[in-house]
Amino acid sequence: MTDLPRYEYVKLADAIAAEIASGKLPQGAALPGERAMTDLYGVSIGTVRRAIVELRKRGLVATLPAKGTYVIGQPGTPGNEEGTSEEEAPD
Repeated sequence: MTDLPRYEYVKLADAIAAEIASGKLPQGAALPGERAMTDLYGVSIGTVRRAIVELRKRGLVATLPAKGTYVIGQPGTPGNEEGTSEEEAPD
């Protein structure tokens, strides 16, 4: 199987997910602000925003408007599979 290139926002989302999995960013921790993340990771603000959307889709973070983005889950835990979240789960 060939290694296909990945989008920068997916690489960033994977890097942040790894920080969450390692405990560097524990549950309840706030992610740095978007502008701080551009400097921290050396990417554009658009890349940061897309990465955060990806992390929300994975069920790892939640964003509160005007408050920030917070860790709410761990990779690989039930209910945090890629592409699902509690809001999307059937009743």
